[in-house]
Amino acid sequence: MVTKSCVSDSYRHLVQSGVLPMMAVSNYFNLEEITTARRVSAAVINISGRQRMLSQQSAFFCMKLVCSKNAAEQEKLRANLLESICLMEQAHKDLINGNDNMKLLSVPSPAVRAMYFEPPLNLDKQVREFIDRVKALLQIPEAELTLENPHIQYVVEAAAGELLAAFDAVVTQYQKESEIEQFEIDLKQVELYRESCAARAKAEAHATELAITLCELKQTQAQLLHSEKMSSLGALMASIVHEINNPVSFIYGNLTHAENYTQNLLQLLHLYLENYPEPPAEIQDLIEDIDLDFVTEDFPRVMSSMQMGADRIREIVKSMGIFSRTDNSHMSLCNLNDSIDSTMLILRNRLKSKTERPEIQVIKNYGKLPLVECYCGQLNQVFMNLISNAIDALEEAAANRPDAVLKIAIDTEVVARDRVRVRIADTGAGMTPQIKQRMFEQFFTTKEIGKGTGLGLSIVRKILVENHRGILHCESEIGKGTEFTIELPVRQTVSS
Repeated sequence: MVTKSCVSDSYRHLVQSGVLPMMAVSNYFNLEEITTARRVSAAVINISGRQRMLSQQSAFFCMKLVCSKNAAEQEKLRANLLESICLMEQAHKDLINGNDNMKLLSVPSPAVRAMYFEPPLNLDKQVREFIDRVKALLQIPEAELTLENPHIQYVVEAAAGELLAAFDAVVTQYQKESEIEQFEIDLKQVELYRESCAARAKAEAHATELAITLCELKQTQAQLLHSEKMSSLGALMASIVHEINNPVSFIYGNLTHAENYTQNLLQLLHLYLENYPEPPAEIQDLIEDIDLDFVTEDFPRVMSSMQMGADRIREIVKSMGIFSRTDNSHMSLCNLNDSIDSTMLILRNRLKSKTERPEIQVIKNYGKLPLVECYCGQLNQVFMNLISNAIDALEEAAANRPDAVLKIAIDTEVVARDRVRVRIADTGAGMTPQIKQRMFEQFFTTKEIGKGTGLGLSIVRKILVENHRGILHCESEIGKGTEFTIELPVRQTVSS
């Protein structure tokens, strides 16, 4: 009789001697193959366990058959024994050849097949020998059913010894292979997880890149639209200036002659009245009708008013000409004080008093500035945006506080030797730290929909910092107003 410890020692010897090689991890290439192998392993373990149980059950029925003296009981035991051995034989065939019903979609692994068909186990031979012995035992007469019968001895010893050890070896082998297959699944899952993480990271990076590109395209489009708008406005103003300039020059030039002619005529009239104090009745009536005394007194004032109006028109036309400069292709020398004045003249109507607020006061403190090398049209745009924002802030302050002081202070000065500074401050409501932090972001605006695009300050910053190597700084506090400080180099090109 072979003991259990002998069985374990026998199997351990088989594994250590290399007779039962373990399955390599690289045998499988995808998750489906691994899953199929695991199903096969589970089915084989089930069948091998069943064979082990059937072999022991068959040995038990054989022993009971030998020991029984009751004919009916013996007949029943023979039927049970035949049923067990048939099940054992069918399970063996299923394991070797495959069986769809048992989920054996493929043959066992090479290691298990070696255990069945190669030394030292030759399990296939042992199982067939065991089955043949049991079948032979069922054929012998009752008189020969003794414990000394060689078939009985073989069956009992095999079921408790080498055959049992062989079944245990197969089950253990498949358990080991199943562990490797599970390890393969884990590896594949880790690999898939890593691939999914990498794919997700790549997709997120791509999405971020697309978002940045889209934002840049929107910014570029907005800047192009704004630049086109300003360019169209400049072209329109330049056209208006050109159309107005000639007739204004004609009027302005002839006003001096008209004033001289007027003085001569009035002098002649006075001389005539002195020499002919008693004109004819018809002339006397006309003098009374036209109120000659008033006309001779008021006519010089009319001429003076016309002269002032002509001067005013010339000033407006000059300012429009300065503001409409679109010299973005090359830099030129520009008088910043004149640029600010031209901007203020264009915005003058917005400074006047209205029903909801008093007039906005503008306090200028201009220093003597050198001509600055710059894109004059772009700087005009800067001054227009900053002063317009100041007016907006003051109008908002007036709407909230009727007694608000409405002032804009504009200071210009030279700093260091080669830089100029412009300060534009208002007495409006000021900005919160949150708004101040975001005010240069494109498309960010605190104005109502339709009243602001959120492009003004971002374009101002681009013009000053990127196009002119300048500095733009803002100081603002709630209730105390806002001040923008601009610093520009006098020369953009440095001579060697």
